[in-house]
Amino acid sequence: MEKDTYQAPDYFLVDELLTDEHKLIRDTVRAFVKKEISPIIEDYAQRAEFPKHLIKGLGEVGCFGPFVPAEYGGAGLDYISYGIMMQELERCDSGIRSTASVQGSLVMFPIYKYASEEQKHKWLPKLATGELMGCFGLTEPDHGSNPAGMTTNFKDAGDHVILNGAKMWISNSPFADIAVVWAKDEAGEIRGLVVERGMEGFSTPETHGKWSLRASATGELVFDNVKVPKGNIFPNIKGLKGPLSCLSSARFGIAWGALGVAMDCYDTALRYSKQRIQFGRPIAGFQLTQKKLAEMITEITKSQLLNWRLGVLRNEDRATPAQISMGKRNSCDIALKVSREARQILGGMGITGEFSIMRHMMNMESVVTYEGTHDIHLLITGMDVTGINAFQ
Repeated sequence: MEKDTYQAPDYFLVDELLTDEHKLIRDTVRAFVKKEISPIIEDYAQRAEFPKHLIKGLGEVGCFGPFVPAEYGGAGLDYISYGIMMQELERCDSGIRSTASVQGSLVMFPIYKYASEEQKHKWLPKLATGELMGCFGLTEPDHGSNPAGMTTNFKDAGDHVILNGAKMWISNSPFADIAVVWAKDEAGEIRGLVVERGMEGFSTPETHGKWSLRASATGELVFDNVKVPKGNIFPNIKGLKGPLSCLSSARFGIAWGALGVAMDCYDTALRYSKQRIQFGRPIAGFQLTQKKLAEMITEITKSQLLNWRLGVLRNEDRATPAQISMGKRNSCDIALKVSREARQILGGMGITGEFSIMRHMMNMESVVTYEGTHDIHLLITGMDVTGINAFQ
């Protein structure tokens, strides 16, 4: 892969909307990405292996749950800071962002929001540093877009419960130390609980053969009469609201992260088009190339402004799940389209590992599906504006 010369596009001077702290955070993560991740990511993606040695560094630069207060080991940053971090990570690779996003939004977020004080102090500080890694168990083999239909369940057995069931498409599961799992109790209510590696009957088989998110570890969670202490059950949440609030947190990060993919592909295509000579001139001078680049930067700019406003609303605790849903769908849609157009500008070189574009294209086929598919997010917006539920 060529040297990482990424320069973030900012056609409408969106940087002026950021604070000095936001810019410092971005520069810190960008420097880490350029030094530690960019030089190795293509090799790990080609080998379909997650670079676990990066975990410590990701913790050191604060990419795990930065919005969690300092008293629990987090950095106590705002949500725009979180978005910026995810954008810088995914600009390099969606799999790396997924690892950090799961750790922060799907593991640390529910523990911070719904766990007891004892549970928070037990797990959050070690999750913030990466000493412990977590995963999130919601999706099941037969229940993806309809999580309410889950069959994973637990039954009371005195001072513990007996958990049975399975989850699939779980990022981080092959190496996770703990899993935040959503299951139904005997009354049929959805509850959250923490399952720890080493508990008898708990296994995490890895998913192989992926053409997408190859530098991310994906697997299953299998529960065969697992004894889970009642002290591992979240006391402060019941129902689907728990996991859905986690998804809103994750979708917010994806809205920023997926935009980073579009920004990287545009930057690569723009630079290449100025250097690639055909018919005696740079291909950047041809009308159809300029059309592609102009449409790319227009969509990126609109998405930058949408995400910034979404971040402001999230900081003020006013961002609705439907607004976050729109941000996730919009950024994923743009990233897919921009990556495909950028690949065309690079021609045959666009499919090689010398550039990041083809890897981004393949990764986005997963990102546009997980945390709510493109079509599901369309229906969320549709229901929000019409007041009519089209899901059933």
